[in-house]
Amino acid sequence: MLRRHSGFTLIELLIVVGIIGIIAAIAIPGLTRARIASNEASAIASLRGINSAQQAFWSSCGGGMYSPSLSNLGQPVNGAAGYLSPDLSTGSPPVKSGYEFDLGTATPVARISCNGGTVAASYHTSADFQPGRGGRYFGSNADGTLYQSTVSVFGSMPDQGAPPPPAIAVAQ
Repeated sequence: MLRRHSGFTLIELLIVVGIIGIIAAIAIPGLTRARIASNEASAIASLRGINSAQQAFWSSCGGGMYSPSLSNLGQPVNGAAGYLSPDLSTGSPPVKSGYEFDLGTATPVARISCNGGTVAASYHTSADFQPGRGGRYFGSNADGTLYQSTVSVFGSMPDQGAPPPPAIAVAQ
C-alpha cells in the first residue's frame, strides 16, 4: 500500500521564494523614494515652523529682534511653552526625520529677551540630510523664503536675501 505525503516539493518552494525576491526587488526602490520624499516634506515643514517661531519671538519676546539659537526658541516664556517644539529645540544639532537643523545669526545684540536669552538682528537656518535619508538640502532666513539645493550651500547663507546658486526657492 502506497502512502501519499502532502506538502510542497523543493522546486515549488524555490519558485515561491524567487517570486517573493522579484516583488521585493521591484518594491524596495519605490519605498526608499517614498521615505526620502516624506523626510524632505518633514524638513520643509520644520523650517516653516522655525520661521513661524522666529516671527512670534520677534513680535512678542525679542523686541523686534530674533532668537540666536534653536534652544533659545524652545525656552519656556512666563511658565508657558516656548515658541518651538522640543524636537527642534533640543539636541546639538537637532535631528528630525533624517535632517540636521542649524540656526545661525549675525553677531548677537547685547540685549536680553523675555525668556532670558540674547537676541540677534537677523538669522538663517538650514536642514542638511544625513546620508541616504534625503536628496535635497533646504534653508531659510529672516526673509521667510525657503530655498532648496542639491548641494549644501546653506552654511554660507546670508541672513537676508537669496542664497548663492544653485539654490532656488521652494514652491509654496
